[in-house]
Amino acid sequence: MRVPQFDKYVRAMQSLGVLLVGMVVGAAVYHSLFQAQFESLVSLKKDLEVRLVQYENDIQSLKELNNQHTVIKSVVLRIEAEAGEKEKPVLDKVTEKELLLRIKKDLSVYIGKSIYEIDTDAQFARKLLSQKIYSDVLEKSYTVDINTMLVVDNVLTVWVKVRAYERPPS
Repeated sequence: MRVPQFDKYVRAMQSLGVLLVGMVVGAAVYHSLFQAQFESLVSLKKDLEVRLVQYENDIQSLKELNNQHTVIKSVVLRIEAEAGEKEKPVLDKVTEKELLLRIKKDLSVYIGKSIYEIDTDAQFARKLLSQKIYSDVLEKSYTVDINTMLVVDNVLTVWVKVRAYERPPS
């Protein structure tokens, strides 16, 4: 039995190899573009969900508190940098929105409270949320401290500090 000579197929085999490598590289590039777009879509979805919940709660509270002019009608949260740092902590958008949702849920007890009684309630909230640990926020834990609370035009604005929580050694 004769073995065929592959010398005449060398160019075809090289071309086939280049085609296969091109297909693999093209698939990798396409997949990375798909992942980037999907990540931005997830971030946008989370942002829109947070806004929707906030707007629904604002509409409901504004309907209930329509005739009362000296009560807190909504809560706005801001994440602020640590003392000595110039920028806020590095959190991805999804984590930041999830944290803001949880903190806002904890502070929603202020909606409907008189703005003149905020001083006693602010001390209570500061004690309640001082070094509060929010665990399982996208598989990580964070500590939150209330820095400043301010009421302007029936809106309670709260500035908080967020740090990654590191469990103490056992």
